[in-house]
Amino acid sequence: MSSSAQYLNPSEAARRLGVSAKALRLYEQRGLVAPVRTAAGWRAYGPEEMARAAEIAALRALGLSLAQTARVLGGDPQGLEPALAAHQASLEDRARQLAGAVEKVRGLRTDLAQGKTPAAADLARLAGPAGEISVAFDLPWPWGGERFELRDIRPINYIIGSLGSGKTRLAMRLAETLPDAAFLPLERTADSARLAADPALKARVDATLAWLAEDGATASDALVALLVALEAEGPAILVVDMVEQGLDEPTQEALIAHLRRRGPGARPLFLMTRSCAILDLAAVGPDEAIILCPANHAPPTRVAPYPGAPGYEAVATCLASPDVRARTEGLIAWRPPAA
Repeated sequence: MSSSAQYLNPSEAARRLGVSAKALRLYEQRGLVAPVRTAAGWRAYGPEEMARAAEIAALRALGLSLAQTARVLGGDPQGLEPALAAHQASLEDRARQLAGAVEKVRGLRTDLAQGKTPAAADLARLAGPAGEISVAFDLPWPWGGERFELRDIRPINYIIGSLGSGKTRLAMRLAETLPDAAFLPLERTADSARLAADPALKARVDATLAWLAEDGATASDALVALLVALEAEGPAILVVDMVEQGLDEPTQEALIAHLRRRGPGARPLFLMTRSCAILDLAAVGPDEAIILCPANHAPPTRVAPYPGAPGYEAVATCLASPDVRARTEGLIAWRPPAA
């Protein structure tokens, strides 16, 4: 290892690349990048390894699976066309949103030049994304009817809480209150009849399954049932009960990577979860939000994904690895009767 070059440990390398340390480990496991080893045997990333990892992260951001990324890095462009087409569509969507915002500003400046003072609400809306979705309602039991408001709904919104925290009731109320929303319950099976009747839907599901498989996912009825709901033309917002249900760890990791690549203009999703493979706190991006249902039945609150933020430790203690979640699946809190 050259003493003149700067070498970074995995956590620092991941921070500079804007990915999680888990993602770096996955790149290494797939043979896409090979960190050097220090004299003590620790992984380290020098300039060459960082450049390679940056290329991988950029290709992943374009929507390529790990297998497609490997092919592109090897000189094979297979898979680039659909990825570039999807990225173009995302950019065009952002451009439309920006054009709408520019038009609003132009209108407010015109009003101001004519002596009309813009309303504070109109000015405040300029800070939010175009078409911002918000919701407000009185909280159901086990809360006491407190008012709950959620603004700036992101493409991915995690709902998390301990057993008995009320997260399922919150999710169901969100599905009832949000316009054109649907609730996907825990009991779900692959609808083969629906796929047979809708070739376009089947094609989308099959394409997504292929992408997930290349990222290490295992095909199953639970995964297909989830993808049918995610890929179907229908509700503008989907609320999913325990998204990790029936999925192993590699499948969960592949699924959340797929959902993240949809971009900022994607259909909003509310994902109930207690899996750290789905909600990796180190990987939460700007298009994601965390909603915590506290164990003491205080009103649900949005939690920032960094240590020291209010509620962060409570969120972290609710999460477990998929193998732990599988062992405790179906358990309920129980207290022995008083003597």
